[in-house]
Amino acid sequence: MSDLVLSVLLSLVSAVAYAGGAIVQERVAATSPKATYAPLRRPAWWGAGCLNGLGALLHVAALAYGPLSVVQPLGALTIVLALPMSALLVGRRSGATAWRGAIMATVGLGGLLALTGATTEQSLSGSQRLVVGLVTAGGVLVLMSSARAAHRHPVVRAVLLAIAAGGAFGMASVFTKSVTEGWTGQPLEELATLLAIAGLAATGMLLSQASYRGAGLAAPLATATVVNPVVAATIGITMFGESFRYGTIGTILALSCGVVAAGGLILLTTERIGRGRRVGASVVAQGVSPAIPPVVPDSPAGLDCVPLPPRAPESRDSRHEPPTGGWTAEDVRS
Repeated sequence: MSDLVLSVLLSLVSAVAYAGGAIVQERVAATSPKATYAPLRRPAWWGAGCLNGLGALLHVAALAYGPLSVVQPLGALTIVLALPMSALLVGRRSGATAWRGAIMATVGLGGLLALTGATTEQSLSGSQRLVVGLVTAGGVLVLMSSARAAHRHPVVRAVLLAIAAGGAFGMASVFTKSVTEGWTGQPLEELATLLAIAGLAATGMLLSQASYRGAGLAAPLATATVVNPVVAATIGITMFGESFRYGTIGTILALSCGVVAAGGLILLTTERIGRGRRVGASVVAQGVSPAIPPVVPDSPAGLDCVPLPPRAPESRDSRHEPPTGGWTAEDVRS
């Protein structure tokens, strides 16, 4: 087996592991509404963390055997693989709109990653790491505050949290590259960077868990999957001296791929919002009943009594009304 084939297989298995972890996270979020960020008492959540960790290790192993231009686009298949896996494992089927959005996001992301140039051996200095870390922390806090303000719109809230999660994961990748490419030998500086990597990875995990609550699987997963490499590529181009392939034409193609990926995300978001509105309208329509009887507030023994409907008018013979002269003995005996 050649190194390229092995790299492709590792990339595919990595995408499956990432998709499985996302499915488990979404199911945990759906069944644990009170534990928004870290349902620590749910073994399934720990299993999702293990699947994500396995996906990361397999992705790194794939990079060791194959070129970045092949491995990175294959990692974008996580979005497409998650939809059939979700239908097969948990019985949640996605509509045609969700499929179109997922395919658009995957194609756009794959093209963007394929056009990204080869990585260089440059690294961030200590001051650059500090600035980038502070900017990342500030951006994550702003997105979390915005998501909290959008609590009445679950899909918008989920997308904001997914953007924050993707940004945290992307910056963790940037710091990892910075450590591997430029080990300074200064214990305090490298220890601080390693702690930042661990903190960013944990933050991304917690934010991604929160993003699945009330928003389904496709939209948060696609958002985080696209934002992650886009953030890493942006830092690579601006600080590591990387560039897109094929010069100006490659840059134009990369921007076009970014537009396609963004269109896929918008399609997934609007599809989820439309589905939520349809479900809400159906629930309201089914929950309203005009035949609900009123409740008497002051009922004996604390029970809710319902007034009886008015009786139909009866004829004079069936009322047994006494004659004008009063009751007689014969009337009583009868």
